Amino acid sequence: MEEHATTRGAGSRVARRLAIAGTMAAVVAVALTACSGGANTADAANAKTLTSAQAQKATSAEAFGGMAGLVAAANAEGHLNVITLPPSWANYGKIIAGFEKKYPKIKINSENPNGSSADEVSAATSQKGQTTAPDVFDIGTAVLDQNLDLMADYKVATWSDLPADFKDPKGKWYYDYTGLMSVGYDSKVIKTAPKKLSDLLGADYKGKVAIKGDPTQANEAASAVYWADLQSGGKADDIQPGIDFFGKLKQAGNFLSVLPTQATVNSGETPVVIQWSYNNLAWGPAGGSAGNPNWKTVVLPGTALGSYYNQAINADAPNPAAARLWEEYIYSPEVQNLYLASGAYPATLQAMISKKTVDEGTLKTVGEPPKSFVQLTADQATAAGTLLSSKWSSTVG
Repeated sequence: MEEHATTRGAGSRVARRLAIAGTMAAVVAVALTACSGGANTADAANAKTLTSAQAQKATSAEAFGGMAGLVAAANAEGHLNVITLPPSWANYGKIIAGFEKKYPKIKINSENPNGSSADEVSAATSQKGQTTAPDVFDIGTAVLDQNLDLMADYKVATWSDLPADFKDPKGKWYYDYTGLMSVGYDSKVIKTAPKKLSDLLGADYKGKVAIKGDPTQANEAASAVYWADLQSGGKADDIQPGIDFFGKLKQAGNFLSVLPTQATVNSGETPVVIQWSYNNLAWGPAGGSAGNPNWKTVVLPGTALGSYYNQAINADAPNPAAARLWEEYIYSPEVQNLYLASGAYPATLQAMISKKTVDEGTLKTVGEPPKSFVQLTADQATAAGTLLSSKWSSTVG
C-alpha cells in the first residue's frame, strides 16, 4: 500500500457526497450478467473433477478446466460461507442476492454481519475443518497482514484489471473498494453540521458520538482513530494524537460506547457515527425505507483518510470452488459497478473506465474517484495496531 498524503479541499467533495446520498436511491441495480461469461461449450468439455484438497490449492479457474468447470464444482458444493457482510455495507445485500440469483444451486450462509475483521480470522481459526468456517474474507489490511498464512493464492480472470500495487503478486489478497472516513449525523438532533473535528467535543454532542466497534479489533473503528489523528495534525506514522482525541471525547462525556447499526441510527440511540462514507450514505435517505431520512453525511475539510478493504480466500475453505467462484463474481464489472453504486470506489475502476464497462450514469452521480487521501501502509497499520492495543483501553476504556 502507498500513502497518498495530501490535504484536499473538501467542499466540492462534500457536496458531491451529499448529491450521492440524494440520488443513490434512484440508482438502478446493474443487471447481473454472468461473471462466468467465459463459460462456454469448450469449458464444459474441459471441466475437471478435483478433490476438495485439490480445489483448495487451485490458483485459477483453469484448474477446474475453465469457468464452466468452476461453476459445476461450486454447484456440487452447494454452499458458500461469507462473514461480516452487512446488507447495507457497500451494497452487499444486492451483491449477495445477485450471486444467489445467478447461481441458484449455491446457498449463501451469511454469518455475523456486524462483526469485525478480527472476528473473521477468529471464525476461520476456531472453525477450521468444519463446514461452517468462512470461505472468503472481506478484511482490513492490519488484520490481513497478521494472518497471511490463512489465505489461499488465487487469481481471478480479471486479474490484469487490478493495478500492480492493488494485489499480492501470488493472489493471496487483492483490494476490492474504498471510501473516505466521514461523520454521519441525525439532523433532527444535530442542527448544525460539524465543520471540524473539535466540534465533536462540544456540548451539542454529549453522549452522541459512536464508532464502529473496538478499534483494536475492527478496521473501520481503527480507521476512525487514524482519521482523528490526521485531522488533529498528526502523521500516519504515529497515531497517538488520534487516541488522545478519543480520550478527550470520553472525558467530555461525548463518546458513546454502543456499536452503531442501521437500527440504532433509526431508533436515535446513536445520533452521530464516524465511519466510511459509503456506510453513512447507505444509512440515510439512500437506504430507502430502511434508512433514516434525516441522516446526513459530511466529509470534513483537511486531510482525508481512505482505506481499501481486501478480498481473500480461506486456505481451508470448506467450499473451495464456491469461494473461487465468489471472487470471480466480485471482480466482474457487474459487481464492481454495484460497489460504485453504493458510493464506494471499486479497485478495477480505472480499467472499467478504459474498457467502457463502468456504469457511466452511476459514475457521473458518484463523481470522480478520490485522488488525494491518506491510506496507511501495511507497516503503518501494523504499528498503529500495536499502539492501539497498548493505549486504547487505558485512554478510552
